[in-house]
Amino acid sequence: MKVVLLTGSHPRHLHVVNQLVNTGYVVGHVIEQREEFVPQPPSGLEEQDRLNFIRHFADRDYSEQTFFAGNDFILESVPTLNVTMESLNHQATIDWVTLLDADLMISYGVHKLSDELLAAGPTDAWNIHGGLSPWYRGNTTLFWPFYNLKPNWAGMTIHKLSSRLDAGDILHHSVPKLEYGDGIHDVANRAVMQVAEDLKNILKTFDLSELKYSKQKSAGKLYVTTDWQPQHLRVVYQLFDNDIVDHFLDGKLGYLEPPLVKAFID
Repeated sequence: MKVVLLTGSHPRHLHVVNQLVNTGYVVGHVIEQREEFVPQPPSGLEEQDRLNFIRHFADRDYSEQTFFAGNDFILESVPTLNVTMESLNHQATIDWVTLLDADLMISYGVHKLSDELLAAGPTDAWNIHGGLSPWYRGNTTLFWPFYNLKPNWAGMTIHKLSSRLDAGDILHHSVPKLEYGDGIHDVANRAVMQVAEDLKNILKTFDLSELKYSKQKSAGKLYVTTDWQPQHLRVVYQLFDNDIVDHFLDGKLGYLEPPLVKAFID
């Protein structure tokens, strides 16, 4: 099997890349240079919200650097094409992907792929979505389960690439094991590590023709960028001091099991 990857440039993206490269299946990697990982707080915030914003993104950076230490590089054995958001769908990218003649294309952490790029790639094409679709589609989808006090609904979805955002048929849901002391970013990073392991398992165990997919029967929820405001951080940091997982594991937040799709039995 020959796999081509299209990913972002943050450590979590590169962790997945390096894990998949170790399978020996990856023949090429398109890497989109993403935005700065620690943004500055917007002007005009109340002081509590400014401090929550700074804490949230500083903690995210620290957690990601801790979980994915050593993943700030790409293994040199794989041909790599560097692109920007603007050049991701350019003809040069399309031509480069076409020449690889891959059996499977996997995207993770890149901006929307054009219909032309999708058509140029292999018939089998998956996206790794940071959220459990269809309930958490769109943006910031590893945050909203915590805001909704359902941290066990923080996970990843492997689904068919489609022209509609996060709407393709689902191959597999990955959810991490929650551990006492985990903050919001720790759970997100555990989810990334889990989906990388699950992907390796899927690629090593199945032929592409053997895999079964499930249609997204529920419309779920599509979160757009403007849904999230810094004031939402008050729930995570001021109401719970980032210990929502501990409250959940202690049985204080109730329990609802997400109906997961699995490509294999754990």
